[in-house]
Amino acid sequence: MDSKQLLAKTSNRSTDITQSIEDDPLIDGPLIYQNALESVIKQEFQKLPTTWGAVSLNVLHVVYVSTCLALASVCWLTDTHSAECMAALNGVDSRTLMLLLKVVLWLLVFLFERCVQYHHNAVRQRGYLKFYRKTTKLKHLPLLIHSAGNAAVLIVLAQSSLLENKMKNLSVCLLLIIICIELLASFICLLVYTVHVFRYNRARLSPDITEDERSHTYSATYSDAHTEMGFRDGSCLEEVVEKQADLIEYLKQHNTLLSKRILALTSQHTKD
Repeated sequence: MDSKQLLAKTSNRSTDITQSIEDDPLIDGPLIYQNALESVIKQEFQKLPTTWGAVSLNVLHVVYVSTCLALASVCWLTDTHSAECMAALNGVDSRTLMLLLKVVLWLLVFLFERCVQYHHNAVRQRGYLKFYRKTTKLKHLPLLIHSAGNAAVLIVLAQSSLLENKMKNLSVCLLLIIICIELLASFICLLVYTVHVFRYNRARLSPDITEDERSHTYSATYSDAHTEMGFRDGSCLEEVVEKQADLIEYLKQHNTLLSKRILALTSQHTKD
């Protein structure tokens, strides 16, 4: 009697399991192959196209400073070639031309900064948080340097009459010093930024979360794994919180993207 009851219960359980499998739409639906999922998860590395902009700005800045030095030596510091300068510039004052060119250069730097910000936000969304944080302040420095240079030039021009009373061509010398210092500072910042981007493009690394998983896999102990997860001795709490927030934001976006692509693959397999 007991054996019959046991067989009946076993058959009922197997029937329930079979019925639940048949009723489950996920199990009954088409299977997504592993290769398809791996192609969704793996992202193709995209290079940062901002190096050419940085190099072009450095070249244009050098040309601008060279032009200002040539105009100063020919048209400003001596009066012997003033008529030739006015004729060559079609009646435009050389100082006015210098200011116009400086405004154009500042606009180019501003557009470059906006372009860099756009591409770096895309890099951040793709999960390269370490590179994004490393270049956060660096990418804003050229615009800050040019803006400070413009402010210094305006101050010198506003006080040019007083400066000329103290010493002849003092305002011109100060303007040349300002634009040369501006060139040196901006050139160094853009050069360092170009080196960072070049190394990033050449390394072609996976997103930070993937690299951290690999470091955990191939490290013998936790201390050898260079990961940004958690709090470590000597770390600033605000920096750790910022890193965690960036990582959580990336994981949210990544999970949303994966969900959409998996749903698209599921619907595609259903149609097939």
